[in-house]
Amino acid sequence: MSNFPDGFMWGGATAANQLEGAWNVDGKGISVADVARFKPDINKKDYVSQWHTSPEDIVAAKNTNDVEFYPKRHGIDFYHHFEEDIRLFSEMNFKCYRLSIAWSRIFPNGDDEEPNELGLNYYDKIFATLKKYNIEPIVTLSHYEMPLNLVEKYGGWGNRKLVEFFVRYSQTCIDRFGKNVKYWLSFNEIDSAFRHAFTTVGIIEEKYVSKLKAEEAIYQSLHHQFLASALITKYLRKRYPASELGCMVTKTMTYPETCRPEDIYLAQKDNRMNFFFTDVQVNGVYPSFILKYWKDSNFNIKMKSDDLKELKENTVDFISFSYYMSIVQSSEADQREKVGGNLTTGVKNPYLPITDWGWQVDPKGLQISLIDLYDRYRKPLWIVENGLGYSDKVELDGSIKDDYRIEYFRDHFRAISDAISDGVDVRGYTSWGCIDVVSASTSQMSKRYGFIYVDLDDFNKGTLNRTKKKSFNWYRDVISSNGTKL
Repeated sequence: MSNFPDGFMWGGATAANQLEGAWNVDGKGISVADVARFKPDINKKDYVSQWHTSPEDIVAAKNTNDVEFYPKRHGIDFYHHFEEDIRLFSEMNFKCYRLSIAWSRIFPNGDDEEPNELGLNYYDKIFATLKKYNIEPIVTLSHYEMPLNLVEKYGGWGNRKLVEFFVRYSQTCIDRFGKNVKYWLSFNEIDSAFRHAFTTVGIIEEKYVSKLKAEEAIYQSLHHQFLASALITKYLRKRYPASELGCMVTKTMTYPETCRPEDIYLAQKDNRMNFFFTDVQVNGVYPSFILKYWKDSNFNIKMKSDDLKELKENTVDFISFSYYMSIVQSSEADQREKVGGNLTTGVKNPYLPITDWGWQVDPKGLQISLIDLYDRYRKPLWIVENGLGYSDKVELDGSIKDDYRIEYFRDHFRAISDAISDGVDVRGYTSWGCIDVVSASTSQMSKRYGFIYVDLDDFNKGTLNRTKKKSFNWYRDVISSNGTKL
């Protein structure tokens, strides 16, 4: 018997910058993703160095049309393969598909007065194809794809002008696609502003006189993103009252190493900070500890008179999140072995396995996270990213026997089922990278997440042929049985 409710939304998730390619086709402008360089000489576990983009890196990227070392420019060429790929999603019985719209495909410079019609036409075709296969789209409006011009000309989201530009872009998307899209997300992993500020909010930290000033700029950027999200929520409700808009955060689960009170306090601090981003978007208010931190740090976060009112009156309809791993905090961390992943570092948990990229695998942490989020907010929950990055091997007969991926998903689906049994309202699940895409952090193809293998290597060599992995049929059966057949 399955705990998954009737109508549970099974599917997969991707981001435009990691799969579309066609980076300079049909009027698309250059985005922050298009200047992300593949760095094969850096340890694949060194996420800070892999993610980092300096002012010099941007200049170098703008002076080349290279796609080999700028792999997000080519992705997996979904731009020309979307019909084939969506048909494969349909074969897996997808009920929904989470995708993002590339902002710079609609407004190439971000501050354009009029949208790029060719970009709008492209997404018209995407949504028509999804409708043909009865797959519900879940659309992320900003997934690490802001136009580079907004960074260079305005300094990124620290400039309030970006609220105006993002609202214009979002309203254009809602007006054009709203009849075909019920579920919207504003900002992907909005909390990642502190992990990779350039990609998330367009902040180039080297341009600030101190780390504290850069941190202040990040908080200012976050306020502008919170406000922009509230304003488009308000617009969506007026334009399409039956539609819903949710927030999207990274759910990090932090455990104390021991029952030592100091360890418990450190873990609580981590988890409290993680809740900050949902507190603002779900409750519509800034938590007191953040306001005190701003005061103690002499941060001057500029707001207009109606900002807090807009946040309070236009909260999200649901919470969506990514979940990949948990971490451990210890008051004796300097004496402990460390592990990391997704730019998060903590003490190694001896009870958990670790992937080749250093990520600790913790299905039980997903159940705990679901319970914590639902008990705190009483809002419907969506898991919109979760998956296993692995170096898949193609056998001599062309098959990919990814039993390790099946095991990973099976354990996480059981955790979701247990959370539902515990009374949590979980509406849907979209696996990350349902098809192999370029890694967000390391810009590799060899770090594969998909149920569908794409013949492309780290240096843009390959046929782009799509091949079903063993997990493809397994996930198809999971969906068709609504989680009964695991």
